[in-house]
Amino acid sequence: MDRQALIAILLSALVLIGYQFFFAPQPAQTPPPAVEKAAEKKPAPEAMPAPVTAAAVVITPSAEEREIRVENDLFAAVFSTKGGTIKHWELKKYKDKNNRDVVVLNKPGAVSAVGIGANMSFELSRANFSSSSKDLKLGPDNKTGKLVFEYAKDSVTVRRIYSFHDGSYDVELTDEVTGMPEYWIAIGSDFGMVEKDDTVHVGPALLTGTDLKELKSGDLKEPKVFKENLRWIAQEDKYFFAALAPVSPMEEARVWLQNEVPVIAFKGKPGQNTFRLYAGPKEHDSLAALNLGLEHVIDYGFFSIIARPLFWVLKLFYGFVGNYGWAIILLTIVVRVPFIPLINKGQVSMKKMQDIQPKMNEVREKFKNDPKRMQVEMSELYKKHKVNPVGGCLPMLLQIPVFFALYKVLLVSIELRNAPFMLWIKDLSAPDTLFGHIPAMIPLIGGFALGPLPIVMGITMVIQQKMTPSTMDPKQAKMMMFMPVIFTFMFLNFASGLVLYWLVNNIFGIVQQFQMNRKLASQQT
Repeated sequence: MDRQALIAILLSALVLIGYQFFFAPQPAQTPPPAVEKAAEKKPAPEAMPAPVTAAAVVITPSAEEREIRVENDLFAAVFSTKGGTIKHWELKKYKDKNNRDVVVLNKPGAVSAVGIGANMSFELSRANFSSSSKDLKLGPDNKTGKLVFEYAKDSVTVRRIYSFHDGSYDVELTDEVTGMPEYWIAIGSDFGMVEKDDTVHVGPALLTGTDLKELKSGDLKEPKVFKENLRWIAQEDKYFFAALAPVSPMEEARVWLQNEVPVIAFKGKPGQNTFRLYAGPKEHDSLAALNLGLEHVIDYGFFSIIARPLFWVLKLFYGFVGNYGWAIILLTIVVRVPFIPLINKGQVSMKKMQDIQPKMNEVREKFKNDPKRMQVEMSELYKKHKVNPVGGCLPMLLQIPVFFALYKVLLVSIELRNAPFMLWIKDLSAPDTLFGHIPAMIPLIGGFALGPLPIVMGITMVIQQKMTPSTMDPKQAKMMMFMPVIFTFMFLNFASGLVLYWLVNNIFGIVQQFQMNRKLASQQT
């Protein structure tokens, strides 16, 4: 039973980690440039326009367009009189791989950022608005500012006001609309998504109450409609996102595919509709301070109840040591310490199981044709020698939720992005690539990063496995020796912070196992 449980636990861990590695959510598709799309295929009809009770707004696009630049100490954005929408948005405090400012909106996509309309075609995003506003640069002497866009044609009028603050990603957006049967506003098809990452969700998301809903293209064969407790809608990637949080009540949030691109939007009533617009990093403390529920966009997974305190402790250690690598090491030790007594008991139990292994084999051989009698005799043997058959597995089982919670913390925390540790580790959120890359035989994988950190981690797994008492027969023991090799290859593409955690955990386990083996050996003599 102990042998089977141990194998099951290890294989379960392999499957769970392998799922993240090989079968993670596919990122939302981004539309190709308009010229290329037109050349490749005929335009598809617009997706299921919402029913309206009056004639749809007819827009004749104008060639006149003026751009207005807004800048504070955190971001620089370009707004357009075409629809009163956003054309460009970059973040000053974060750099991309080329050491340039991170751009969360490079140019308008299939659906313009914060485009509006009377239905799901967002036709007013193609209309020419008027504006007397000029470029705006905020700073210590100019901490607030506004942009105003206006539109009037036939019976439709729109007055759009953006309000900005220095030192904040938070923007207030107010639309005063008359003459339309319905009011629709979209976050934009490309707004908020910087980097595609197969380990996390990329694409539309929304919050209903405290329930985060992340949607993929495959989920949108039919439009998804949400009407209860609408908190915000967003487009997200691993570390950044753009969101709209309504101050005025919205009737529904809808997610659908438009020309194969996921679109998420609010539907409301004409009149005055006010929102809080956020486009920036998934930085927990600043998001929580906005009191909009935006901090829920940071998805810590199933074990979030454990992950959030671990993240808080990680930040606490960083405040003392000033380096997230050392903070991870301290956190690993702190997480391991409470399990020391339980692990010691498990090691003693494993040693006892190893000692009575010959007697267990005798029972199996003697009653191999009588499973019920074999089970009774095994139970008597365990009682006689005071052995718990699952005692060696229990500590591992209890550590699994902690491991996966910490795994998610280190995977999605923007604080680790571009955070250096020491020597050649310059980015704890990226794989160790000191030795370059090696190609993969399986095209799905694409290749492996190659660095010393995961290799050393694999060596420590082998050492720890050799030191741990085992009741496996030689064939099973040889099979289990492949586990460090498999884990090493998996960890080659994992973030350096995750590998560092596992390495320190292994080293701590080796020291603990060494001490326990010495203690058990002295007791026997």
